[in-house]
Amino acid sequence: MTPDTTLRVARPTDHWNEILRFYRDGLAHRQAAVARMEAQGFVPVPSYNPYWDRAGKTFEDADGYRVVLQNATWPR
Repeated sequence: MTPDTTLRVARPTDHWNEILRFYRDGLAHRQAAVARMEAQGFVPVPSYNPYWDRAGKTFEDADGYRVVLQNATWPR
């Protein structure tokens, strides 16, 4: 880094569907991942898109970034 380097912090966008999705195949795998998130203090929040609430859990961190743990395989 040089003295004239400007650091920029990534911020959540205003787009409601700007989320990181993890597809967990199998309910037991997803439930274990949810339990780990909750053990770290993350609280599930309602998703902006109800699709993600049907078979997933959405978490938001202190900076406003959202992660969905989806109980499904990756759509190909």
